[in-house]
Amino acid sequence: MTPLERLFSLEQFGIKLGLDNSRALLAALGHPEQAWRSIHIAGTNGKGSVAAMVERGLRAAGLRTGRYTSPHLTSIEERVAIDGTPVDAGTFAEVTAHVLGVMDDCLRTGALSVTPTFFEVTTAVAFDIFRRAGVDVAVVEVGLGGRFDATNVLAPAVTAITSIAFDHERHLGHTLPEIAFEKAGIAKRGVPLVVGRVAKEAWTRIADVAADVGAPVIDAHATTTDRIYPPLKLALAGRHQLENAAVAVAVLETWSAVVSPIATAAIVTGLTECEWPGRLEWLRLPSGAELLIDAAHNPAGATALATYLEDTGVAPLPIVIAIMMDKDASGMITPLRRVASRFVATTAAHPRARTAQALADTIGEIAPRIPVQAEPSPEAAVVAATDGAPRAVAAGSIFLIGPLRARLIAAGARRAETKAP
Repeated sequence: MTPLERLFSLEQFGIKLGLDNSRALLAALGHPEQAWRSIHIAGTNGKGSVAAMVERGLRAAGLRTGRYTSPHLTSIEERVAIDGTPVDAGTFAEVTAHVLGVMDDCLRTGALSVTPTFFEVTTAVAFDIFRRAGVDVAVVEVGLGGRFDATNVLAPAVTAITSIAFDHERHLGHTLPEIAFEKAGIAKRGVPLVVGRVAKEAWTRIADVAADVGAPVIDAHATTTDRIYPPLKLALAGRHQLENAAVAVAVLETWSAVVSPIATAAIVTGLTECEWPGRLEWLRLPSGAELLIDAAHNPAGATALATYLEDTGVAPLPIVIAIMMDKDASGMITPLRRVASRFVATTAAHPRARTAQALADTIGEIAPRIPVQAEPSPEAAVVAATDGAPRAVAAGSIFLIGPLRARLIAAGARRAETKAP
């Protein structure tokens, strides 16, 4: 079994919230997380976009950067980037083998009482890669929640919460204050906590947690600055990216104030030159049709997608969609039905995916006036959606978007140079 095969075999252990395994494994590795400064980012939506903006700004300021995000679109190496470039497969496999060997030793000696999960080991791999690469700072995205996420072993210089919305309720709670409490668990004594636009009840809970641990809170939308920013166009599309950009600016300005100076020009570069594939990304297919792909995997993401389609004036469009069984299908279909000319339900290649027919039946109940068909093959679903239509959308689970994007590009699709009007 190769190191990667063995790593993926750990997925059988599912999700385990808690820090004991991560602490033990990182201690056995000689605490790689202590070799570099970090910025820790939590939130329901926007974590990846903010991480991309912040990392690009830090890199523009001359710092050697690491970035750890999840899940990946196509290959696991995408999760770990050095200076904006995913680590090469050889390095990832080599470090994974090393970490798995250390894990085995810990299990034999009792330093680990149970086998770590896939995410716990992957996090340790990322942190060790950052140490070996000699990064100055790593931007680390929380995997799930915050308080008991494997990444919460960090002693960051700045923390951030991008947004609070409903997702992963089984693990994080069924109310916004409960979810906010879990995400606010990344707050650390004396470490500035930047908070994006959140509902009042979520803000109150975050503020209470921050006060309890002694973390100063910075409202990303209420801070004042003496910097003068020029007119600019964000690299990432969608009105919701304005919210993410405000968080990224606050994080970078805070880093500049408490760690090392960052010029305004570097912050602007972070906003205007970052990349985050698979999010409101237009592809031109070999057929000539344009396909907008977006990993809108929860109600807030679906609402952002619908708003973008309305803002750009291209709606209504055919929408190819796949949704996991543990996701709120009604909450996702409801905002999308106002921008859909028809739905093509499909199935993502994942054990938790709803079948195309089951999803089509659900859509029929939620949006009975909109035509819907089931097409189990995502590629066939795209063909069906673009039949007679110059533009279409593929959205939903990242387990749909990642593999579909890779296969479409391999078949000749290219990123559209200009977004649809």
